[in-house]
Amino acid sequence: MSERFYLGVDVGTGSARAGVFDAHGGLRGAASEPIAMWRPEADFVEQSSDDIWRACGVAIRAALARGGVAKEAILGVGFDATCSLVALDDAGAPVTVSPTGDDAQNVIVWMDHRAIPQAERINAGAHEVLRYVGGVISPEMETPKILWLKERLPRSFARATRLFDLPDFLVWRATGVDVRSLCTTVCKWTRVAVSQEGSSDETRWDDAYFRAIGLGELVDEGYSRIGTRVRPMGERVGGLTAKAAEELGLSEGTAVGVAIIDAHAGGLGTLGLALPGERAPDEAALETRVALIGGTSTCHMAVSRAPRFVPGVWGPYRSAMVPGMWLTEGGQSATGALIDHTIHAHARGVELTAEATAKGTTVYALLNERLERLAAERGAAFPAELARELHVLPDHHGNRSPRADPTLRGMVSGLKLDDSLDALSLLYLATVQAIAHGTKHVLDAMNANGHRIDTIVACGGDAKNPVFVREHADVTGCRVVLPAEPEAVILGSAMLGAVAAGDAPSVVAAMGAMSRAGATVFPASGAVAAFHARKHQVFLRLHDDQLAYRALMG
Repeated sequence: MSERFYLGVDVGTGSARAGVFDAHGGLRGAASEPIAMWRPEADFVEQSSDDIWRACGVAIRAALARGGVAKEAILGVGFDATCSLVALDDAGAPVTVSPTGDDAQNVIVWMDHRAIPQAERINAGAHEVLRYVGGVISPEMETPKILWLKERLPRSFARATRLFDLPDFLVWRATGVDVRSLCTTVCKWTRVAVSQEGSSDETRWDDAYFRAIGLGELVDEGYSRIGTRVRPMGERVGGLTAKAAEELGLSEGTAVGVAIIDAHAGGLGTLGLALPGERAPDEAALETRVALIGGTSTCHMAVSRAPRFVPGVWGPYRSAMVPGMWLTEGGQSATGALIDHTIHAHARGVELTAEATAKGTTVYALLNERLERLAAERGAAFPAELARELHVLPDHHGNRSPRADPTLRGMVSGLKLDDSLDALSLLYLATVQAIAHGTKHVLDAMNANGHRIDTIVACGGDAKNPVFVREHADVTGCRVVLPAEPEAVILGSAMLGAVAAGDAPSVVAAMGAMSRAGATVFPASGAVAAFHARKHQVFLRLHDDQLAYRALMG
């Protein structure tokens, strides 16, 4: 019997990636293709759905070629993407969401914060659906963005007869079938469970909510714009149309599964792995884990058998990631993006980038090497101690959780009149530490409200950085497990392809069969733990000080 393969397609913030996997989760070939981005105003971030689709085709063809896999050997396709808003008209053509008026710019990217005023008005309403987003809706979610579109670009709102979450757009473009994901609709669109006790995965739109916030048109139209058919992830939607197959370089009729959000795909690709000497986790063991998906931003995905309501943390959402379990989603709006900003905005950023290019390495590797050297030269008891007097509040793009305040801003304390590469190295270290303390803040909030997390399973670009991983272990006190397959997000999508093809009986079965553990990093104790305990107090104090400054300034 010929070997069977499954394709995962991941559309992140800056690129589309594709990976070909076998039935055991082995990666045969992967590739990526950049996607265009526009920033027409401050806090506005836009993309093009046509350009995203083009990038998917380029990445898929390259992944197949690198893996030496024929398109006919792909039995199923799974898509994941950022939770960005896509606007289309009756004919499926792009509708502008931009102040430029360009129809090509028809995607409001997840990180776009233009809808802060709309989100603030929604939050003032104390709607029942807000209970399932930590009590506070984020401008990164879809209903504030749709309300912004109605109020600021009414012609576009009238033309946009199809409003998709990006993962669902990809499935529609691939199959021609308008099926919305249980994951996208409950996590980002305020769709709620019919059974609040969790005895069923059936969900509904809340008519009263949409009318109250000013989107009654959606109710009157029977929700035709935002989805009337909602199905669980991985369920077979249909096969690739002839047109989509040609555009993607695949075979017509290839099975396509219901999509998932990118971070949630990372959760599928990591949470179910068996640790060395242990069996695959049961539901009780899953409750001790959190999947950390670190890229442009960071998401913290935890599951539980009973719903856990955590102020400032999204969820709980039943079956939105692991079927039958409630999902709680914490997050930080800028992590990898913040590290990159810290490096490239520094006076030595250009020099460092040139050096990395010349040496065929990365700026992160160079900074990590310099930190090790500085620790030795300065007699530091441990590398983290280099940032004893340098502290960062990493809320440059607001705080997603647990403070749920998009208006917060970043802060740095302890700067010197020094623009050397050593100074950049220390600021980089302090920034990574601050992100780790943000993760601790999220996990502390979760554990204070019924969770019992002691293990982080980390994937994404940030998890490839050993300093990022070490600081997260030491700051949180959790062991950090890295998956054997670093491309865990596209693996999670490929799992959905295996389910859609009928080769995996369920998402849970695919999780157990296709993921494996790699290295484990254990937290330091003693002086390192005591250092970070003190530093966490500074981290919390920085926020309090920012609020005090605001009060002083009126």
